[in-house]
Amino acid sequence: MKFQDLFKIAPVTLLLLISFITLFIFQVLTGVSIDNPSAQDLIKWGANVLPLSMGYEPWRLLSSAFLHIGLMHLLFNAFALYFFGQVAEPMFGHIKFLIIFLLSAVGGNILNNYLGWQSLLDGSTTLPAISAGASGGIMGIGAALLIATICKMSVAGMRLNLKSLAMIMGINLIYGFAVPGIDNAGHIGGALAGALLGLAIALPHSKQQKNIQIKKSASIPVWITAMILIIFFGWIWLDIHQQIALHLN
Repeated sequence: MKFQDLFKIAPVTLLLLISFITLFIFQVLTGVSIDNPSAQDLIKWGANVLPLSMGYEPWRLLSSAFLHIGLMHLLFNAFALYFFGQVAEPMFGHIKFLIIFLLSAVGGNILNNYLGWQSLLDGSTTLPAISAGASGGIMGIGAALLIATICKMSVAGMRLNLKSLAMIMGINLIYGFAVPGIDNAGHIGGALAGALLGLAIALPHSKQQKNIQIKKSASIPVWITAMILIIFFGWIWLDIHQQIALHLN
């Protein structure tokens, strides 16, 4: 799909891509390494790091999704978002697509921090790694597409190949475990959040396609699911936040 077509069909995807690239350019212009940014630079630009994200800077759970660790990381995620976005955004709608990306990104970071905190409580002397990147949000979009395909959801005749999509998601997950330094928790957490939101979108559509009468309020399950996820993420953040405060005192 050409970029002019992407602007018409998937504008949110294009805006996300522009935001990733623009932020990266600003980083490089201020002296951040194009290939190997330092931990200090990543923290300065909004990376996810447990003591800060679960402390008094929870905005990092979201800002880190727009930050990338080097040019290759940016290119890989940009291509993945372009690949998924041009299909997912027309299928789910602009707002729902954005909600899937944002909540999946936050969900991935929440799981990353939760597991990191549990590891510290279990006596690990290794501090959780700094994480950044749109992978959690992208995996959420991929998982939502996978659920939509399983539910045989189609919009304007658009229907995906289940086998190919499952293979792509499987390769991404396996790659994360095979290569050191990959945020596996971020991938899994993002995929789980995306799958839940995808299910809330796909089920009403599949009923409609089977000529089962549903009202326009069929979109309500999506917003209910989104609110439940937000409350759940907030509860986990508050719990870990309070535990950190107790340990510091």
